[in-house]
Amino acid sequence: MASCMRSLFSDHSRYVESFRRFLSKSTEHQCMQEFMDKKLPGVIARFGDTKSEIKILSIGGGAGEIDLQILSKVQDQCPGVHINNEIVEPSAEQIVKYKELVAKTSNMENIKFTWHKETSSEYQKRMMEEKEPQKWDFIHMIQMLYYVDDIPATLKFFHGLLAANANILIILVSGTSGWSKLWKKYGSRLPKDDLCQYVTSSDVTQMLDSLGIKYECHDLLSTMDITDCFIDGDENGDLLWDFLTETCNFSTTAPPDLKAEIMKDLQEPGFSVKKEGRVLFNNNLSFIVIEAKL
Repeated sequence: MASCMRSLFSDHSRYVESFRRFLSKSTEHQCMQEFMDKKLPGVIARFGDTKSEIKILSIGGGAGEIDLQILSKVQDQCPGVHINNEIVEPSAEQIVKYKELVAKTSNMENIKFTWHKETSSEYQKRMMEEKEPQKWDFIHMIQMLYYVDDIPATLKFFHGLLAANANILIILVSGTSGWSKLWKKYGSRLPKDDLCQYVTSSDVTQMLDSLGIKYECHDLLSTMDITDCFIDGDENGDLLWDFLTETCNFSTTAPPDLKAEIMKDLQEPGFSVKKEGRVLFNNNLSFIVIEAKL
């Protein structure tokens, strides 16, 4: 690895910009919306039909876009029921954006929002110090398990916080996605950062099996248009390169042979498909629904 390569997480503003570019070029949120529309109502029915209050815990809620979609579905299915929604989010900037989004969104009157500026590990430590930690009807972890040190311990802990008939929803990249292939082949040659680890739904379901935790897993198709990555000097392409490799300024700091290898692979079946002159990276997502203990 060239010494000048550094993790994308070492430059927060660059990471945020590359993530925004990823969202604009991918069907990530559309894929999540499809799950919310088709599958989430069935999940809500398990915990919400007879409740006078619904307790929801968001781990890594970010700026709240997906959280509010989930809350809207809960309101649709359980009209008039009070919702206690607590958010664990380590980024102060994201919490500010979340609060701004809530302020300009209608029909939030029956929802109580509480934000905790902390990581999931910090929340876990704080709850373990309490004699009777809060039980939750629904816990969701959206694209955040990459940032957890001990994933099996995290899964076991939050599973223990579920009330009767409750569920955990985990969303992360599928084990059949292009991400999985990219990380397995090139992870050792890219700058590693302690803030992030390469984990897919295949890894998580194996952990759940080992823990004896019941779950169901749904895979949905998603793509990211990476055509601009093959245009030399293109700003969109450079930011997408950064996001794909988790490397700050990958295009200008990566060894030419490494970039050429990855560029070739990204155009191969299994990583991407070519459609109408565009190169669409396999961004398939998995939606894992975990059941409470019987």
